[in-house]
Amino acid sequence: MMLRAYLFLTITALSWGGNAVAGKLAVGHISPMLLTSLRWGLALIILLAFTLPRVRRDMAVIRANLPLLIGYGAIGFACFNNLLYSALNHTTAINVAIEQAGMPMVIFLANFILFRIKVTSAQIVGFMLTLTGVALTASGGSFIRLIGLELNRGDALMLLAVLCYGGYTVALRYKPEIHWQSMITVMAAAAFVTSLPFAAFEVARETAIWPDTRGWIVAAFTAIFPSLVAQVMFIKGNEIIGSNRAGIFINLVPIFGTLLSVMILGEMLHLYHVVALALVLGGIWLSERGKR
Repeated sequence: MMLRAYLFLTITALSWGGNAVAGKLAVGHISPMLLTSLRWGLALIILLAFTLPRVRRDMAVIRANLPLLIGYGAIGFACFNNLLYSALNHTTAINVAIEQAGMPMVIFLANFILFRIKVTSAQIVGFMLTLTGVALTASGGSFIRLIGLELNRGDALMLLAVLCYGGYTVALRYKPEIHWQSMITVMAAAAFVTSLPFAAFEVARETAIWPDTRGWIVAAFTAIFPSLVAQVMFIKGNEIIGSNRAGIFINLVPIFGTLLSVMILGEMLHLYHVVALALVLGGIWLSERGKR
């Protein structure tokens, strides 16, 4: 059972790490907002094929908590992915993967500010290390650029995406008692509907890129793996070994994202990327150690 949990959670991290690479491959083949709409539209169709009976049984709970569930899907799924795919039009997949690793620290900081959750000195040091790693990546390893706050547009968009997903994750403390199939189906539906105005805006501005063959392949990949497989695997792994231990596997996302970017996209791995990865993962590890 333990090995199954490790396998499930490794697949989760690999799928999420591959999301940044898929978004980079989509550049020039499908525009960011259309990709988000197609991703969640396809994911919703797949979900409804097997979750509809459960959704019907949970309809009373869904109606009672509909605004909250819509907010989860709109911010955590639609807005996050719109910003992530837009960021990849201006920065590298390696940068996006590493910056995404700052998400646990955003959650830690939000919990401290909003709920006054006690912190240890190890958590504070861990947070500072992670923040340094994210800043190093966003500045391209240039101290002068960091001092001048000349962030790449893509890095700035990705940092906004991290804030969106961090806020969504913190808000999950208020999620209702509902079966995971119903919850993810409603959230996927909310993400799809929320993404449509953004896609319409792209079309109206004549900046939309309609998907070609590669665009459709990328959309299908993001719908199946980051959206569905990763979510199901994470839930199953969480059931076996618990949320605290399962959450540690999220730290593999920047590792897989960086390696896939080098192998598939041929992106250059610079020394500051390695240093940033070490700082981010070391900071998260130290924070988790202090938490225990």
